[in-house]
Parts: sequence; structure tokens; C-alpha cells
Amino acid sequence: MMQTYFYGLLAMIVLALLTWVISVRKKDASIVDSFWSIFFLLGSIVYVWPNEVLSVQQLVLILLVTVWALRLSLFITWRNHGKPEDTRYQDIRARYAPNFAFKSLFIIFIFQALLAGFISLPLWFVFTRPADFGLLDIAGIALWVVGMFFEVIGDAQMASFRKSTASQNGEVMDQGLWHYTRHPNYFGESCIWWGYYLFALSAGGWWTILAPVAMTWLLLKFSGVALLESDIVHRRPAYREYIKSTSAFVPWPPANDANTAVAEEKMP
Repeated sequence: MMQTYFYGLLAMIVLALLTWVISVRKKDASIVDSFWSIFFLLGSIVYVWPNEVLSVQQLVLILLVTVWALRLSLFITWRNHGKPEDTRYQDIRARYAPNFAFKSLFIIFIFQALLAGFISLPLWFVFTRPADFGLLDIAGIALWVVGMFFEVIGDAQMASFRKSTASQNGEVMDQGLWHYTRHPNYFGESCIWWGYYLFALSAGGWWTILAPVAMTWLLLKFSGVALLESDIVHRRPAYREYIKSTSAFVPWPPANDANTAVAEEKMP
């Protein structure tokens, strides 16, 4: 079974190499974002391929992974179409100049493939060990649905806001799901991976908890919240107040809402 895992990891590395070639030709390393979820879909296909018959649990999981991966990849591709390289990757390009094109193969593309291989452990475990469909799998589906809701709705609301006059004037998106969390899409992504973990837990893979923990840490401290907010306060000064009042990750009523409610209660 470990052999299947390494085949999946090799497939991800090959995809990373192909993506790197495209990025060098386009001079745009940020295209790796469009392929991030595809690493997991490709790995899952390799993991599940040797099975002659799929269990209900495996069928449901491959469906969930496919829907999630294609939706995220297509959305990011659509969002970035016709735009210059993402500023995050521009900063990395400047930091690792000269010869960034060659260095990016390792620090961006191979790195992300290896990271995807590690985070895909719950998927590998389920796809290589048939198990009965149970309550934990149902809970996993429910958590996946919650995650997709926050991702899809959050992305749609932000896409609409970016087209608005308010966005052009430097205002901050604080409506809809963004009223309760500064990053509903990242929260949703975390929920999805904890949902996948519940499938692995149902199959006996309790130790694969390291994968969703790593994904949540990345979203909070590495490539998600921390990186995205590192310079946004300079581009949008109002974001400082937004940070003070709104949860960074887990949806929660904003502080100013609580203050308003208290003030209203004190009114005669």
C-alpha cells in the first residue's frame, strides 16, 4: 500500500514539473495556485486506481475530492485570468533573484507537490483500505458541506465586491460571510480537510490527523491569513479596524456588533 502512496506522490511531482515549465514560459509563478487542488485530485486517482471495486466510502470520498478540486481550480483560474502575477509571488521572485526561474522549481513547485503529498495522507488511507460507511463518514460529509458553503459563498461575495465602487475606493469587504470572519474561504478549506480526516478516522487512520492540523496551520500562519494580511493594511488602511472587530478565522459576531447590542440595551 505504501507503494501506491509513492506513486501518487510521484504523479504530483510530475505535475509540479509541468506546471513549472508553464510558469517559466508565462513568467507567472502564481499559476501554481490553479493547480494546488489538482495535486490532490491526481493523487487520489492514483491511490484509488488499483481497486477493482470501490466501497461506498471510497466512492463518496472520490466524488467529494473531485468536486472540491475542480471547483477551486476553475475559480482561481477564472479569478486570475488576464491579471499579472500575484503580488505574493512577485515578492518571492524579488527575494530569490537572480535565477528565480530555476529556484522556483524547488521553493514553490516541488515544495507544494511534497506538501500536497503529506496532506493527502487521509485520502490515501481511505482509498487503499476499504471500510464500512458509518456515522463518522456522514459527519465528514456534513463538515465538507459546511466548508464548501463558506468557500463558494465567500468567494462569490468577494468577487462581487471587487467589481464594486467601494472596492475601487479602498474600502473593506465586511458584508455577508465576511462580516463574521475575515477569511471565510480559508475557514471553509479547513472544514473540508477535517471532513476528509473523518473519513480516514472511520477507516482506522486516526494518525492521519497530522494532515488537517498541517493544513489548518498553513491557512492560519503560513500561506493563508498571515501572508495575505502582511501588506493589506498598507493598501487598505480601513483594514486595521476590520482586524480589531472581526475574527480572523472562525466565524463569530464582530466586536462592534456586540458593542452596539450593549448600547441598545442601555437605551431607555
